[in-house]
Amino acid sequence: MILSTNLRAEWHPQRVQAVVQALSEALTFAAPADKVLSAFLRAWPQLGQRDRAWVAETYYGVIRHYRRLTLWAESTAPRHLLLAWLVVGRGFSVAQLTPFIRREEAEWLAHRKAAIANYSWRDAERLSVPDWLWVRLVAAYGGDEAQRIAASMLCAAPLDLRVNTLKAKRSEVLAAFTAEGLEAQPTPWSPWGIRLSEKVALNRHPFYREGVVEVQDEGSQLVARLVAPKRRQTVVDFCAGAGGKALALAALMANSGQIFACDAIAKRLAGLHPRLARAGATNVQPMAIADEHDPKLAHLSGKADRVLVDVPCSGIGTLRRNPDFKWRQTEATVAALSAQQGSILASAGRLVKPGGRLVYVTCSILPEENDCVVQQFLAAHPEFAPLPWNELTADWQHGTHGTPFVNGPLPTDGVPEAVRLFPHVHGCDGFFAVVLERRSV
Repeated sequence: MILSTNLRAEWHPQRVQAVVQALSEALTFAAPADKVLSAFLRAWPQLGQRDRAWVAETYYGVIRHYRRLTLWAESTAPRHLLLAWLVVGRGFSVAQLTPFIRREEAEWLAHRKAAIANYSWRDAERLSVPDWLWVRLVAAYGGDEAQRIAASMLCAAPLDLRVNTLKAKRSEVLAAFTAEGLEAQPTPWSPWGIRLSEKVALNRHPFYREGVVEVQDEGSQLVARLVAPKRRQTVVDFCAGAGGKALALAALMANSGQIFACDAIAKRLAGLHPRLARAGATNVQPMAIADEHDPKLAHLSGKADRVLVDVPCSGIGTLRRNPDFKWRQTEATVAALSAQQGSILASAGRLVKPGGRLVYVTCSILPEENDCVVQQFLAAHPEFAPLPWNELTADWQHGTHGTPFVNGPLPTDGVPEAVRLFPHVHGCDGFFAVVLERRSV
């Protein structure tokens, strides 16, 4: 939905009430914002599709800019933050809002707007980043690049789809979308990706119901491309989650070979079975494990051609679509995740056969979760060596202009062989990936 500049066309008391109530729960940051909103909208069946789109965009706008809005409003009350967002984020004047709000609210807005006019914003405040995260971004990438990264994370992510090549070609799906009047473009780097310029009710579309397309950010698609599995190989998706990358790998392997989709949260894997059936993927075996040390993994030791390790992480690279992560994570949670990531990577490495590849991935852009984990692993496992990113991506061409793939900014003391994806460079979520080859027993 593209929001209008006409407040009268947008302002409906039911919409406003819905946003305020949803924010009242979400701004405790006790649960993921997407799950809060999804549950909330299910409880409000009376809202139409355009109402739901307005609620969602406004809800996420407040969460993305939470720090700036709370400073501007000198309040954390959800209705105050909504009104502040309409002024600060949407550009409506107090006069435009006055017919729709209480007189004391109009007076409060006018007072706050005047009071904040000469406020000297710090970068972290202006870009709505918590101090602990801002310090890390500046230390890793420098002040100018940190500003570009943080600014890009304030934008909403597009809707990216992956065409399931077991069922269709991208050109066929693009042509069909265009015939339906949808604005669809090929993604720049993924040869299977389609980017829609506007959110649609995809779960109702035949392509989605029939497994022709899956929702998957282009960065996640590129991770599958980095794994580069060959037909008839044995592949382990060590932290499969809901199975999006396993599905992409199945299509790449044309349903040959064997993919073991492992995860320590059985509930996630339970949802993979209907997705596999819908996609027509027959070479994926879901495998619930207790943790990275589960004895069930022993039969795969030293036998895998490819092991993908997309570890649990802070999700800082996905702030465009999960803006609450920056308010729900802390220095302590990042430190705990880093230790867990190292343990998972070491266990996954045992499954790789000589000549096989171990692909370490996060959707974070923090060196503590990326470079530091890989460097510690390599120091303890000299049998592994990283493969250069420019060789791995040599044939990655831009789908529209033929521009060669360009890696993202390298942090201080970073792993030079890693692939780094950033919203402001590549237009997709932030990802870190490094391919490690096992060169001896």
